[in-house]
Amino acid sequence: MKNILIFGAGRSSVFLLTYLAERASKYHWHIKVVDAEESDLAKSLRLSFSILNVRDDFAREQEVSQADLVISMLPARLHKLVMQSCLKFSKSLFTASYESKEAQQVEEEVRSKGLLFLNECGLDPGLDHMSAMRVINQIKQEGHRLEAFESFTGGLVAPESDDNPWHYKFSWNPRNVVLAGQGGPAKFIQKGKVKYIPYNRLFRRTELIKINEYGWFEGYANRDSMSYIDKYGLQEVPTVFRGTLRRPGFCKAWNVFVQLGATSDEHYIDNVEDMTYREFINSFLYYHPADTIDLKLYHSMQIPMDSEIIPKLEWLGIFEKKKIGLKRATPAQVMEKLLSEKWQLMPDDKDMIVMWHKFEYLNRDTKEKVEKNSSLVVVGESGRRTAMAKTVGLPLAVAAKLFLTDRLKQSGVLIPTQPYIYEPILNELERFGIKFDEMEKTSCLIEK
Repeated sequence: MKNILIFGAGRSSVFLLTYLAERASKYHWHIKVVDAEESDLAKSLRLSFSILNVRDDFAREQEVSQADLVISMLPARLHKLVMQSCLKFSKSLFTASYESKEAQQVEEEVRSKGLLFLNECGLDPGLDHMSAMRVINQIKQEGHRLEAFESFTGGLVAPESDDNPWHYKFSWNPRNVVLAGQGGPAKFIQKGKVKYIPYNRLFRRTELIKINEYGWFEGYANRDSMSYIDKYGLQEVPTVFRGTLRRPGFCKAWNVFVQLGATSDEHYIDNVEDMTYREFINSFLYYHPADTIDLKLYHSMQIPMDSEIIPKLEWLGIFEKKKIGLKRATPAQVMEKLLSEKWQLMPDDKDMIVMWHKFEYLNRDTKEKVEKNSSLVVVGESGRRTAMAKTVGLPLAVAAKLFLTDRLKQSGVLIPTQPYIYEPILNELERFGIKFDEMEKTSCLIEK
């Protein structure tokens, strides 16, 4: 009997818990789920469950000490606490979150104890690594020269549930959407030159992408594409760019709030508990007794009256005399409150995950320049069984099975960029409809 301890039973864990529960009898696993709140999901799957505050050192360590594998589905900032207990009791740890500096700093200890700390094994980060590395390694093994790599991922609303002018609903943490792009300029390499996009320009510099059957999308740059050069072994590749997908028109409209300062999380708003959303927007605009607030906004942002941006802004209710309902808040928190209501994924709604890679390479034999595209579209089942939860939870669940059945015997602090990790995961995920479509086209003939 092997014991699996899972921290967190939130909205992203449904497919993870279901996958492991369905295989527990076959592989003789005992699964224990702990969370700060009651979990109907864990109970419905008949899993052992306890309410636990992860900051309670004694309770946390008592649970970790009995586990053979620990999986953390908690917010990334709390992984550090779980990691400390795993090191103390020599337990391996899997997460879907970005590899932290704290994890990198203990790699020697992890390796010396024969443990595996596997991070970035979800959607993005996770499936993006695995699917990209499969193609990159194939191109290299065939002797071709990779010249460009671009990668985009988006958590969106499925077409059948798309009923608002933004063509967007939340299937993930709303706060991350509001703060997207902050904390430094986007950084990437293009034709061998390092490029930067500051936050105030991020949502104006977008790229249009078409995916068959699903139409057009627009992508804006992620904060740091350069860190993936070493992770993916792309040191000689002139163009490396990673971004986030939205439907066309989203970025131009969102840029209004960026330019206003309404997405700032660096200061608190005075008297916000007495404010309406209309007054909130007006607090960023110049004073003029004759202008209405909407006209002031359109004039200051140079938005024409026939612009497609206007229906988006008005639909959000930013000009309504509705109380915000927060006692203390930054501008970003006000926006998060509003958007959580307007972009809410309803129980019958379906979300959609879209991932798209572009690889440009020089064919070794023909000297032709080839563009290869790899795309993934996954549509959710409902507002609870989302595509987001599926693509985050299932890769982690399959990795856990590989580890518990002794098919992952490596030690250290790793992400899934090696074939021995990503090949069995990608192969099994195809059974769940998580399958990448690939197509190639020759763009031109390069003279010798």
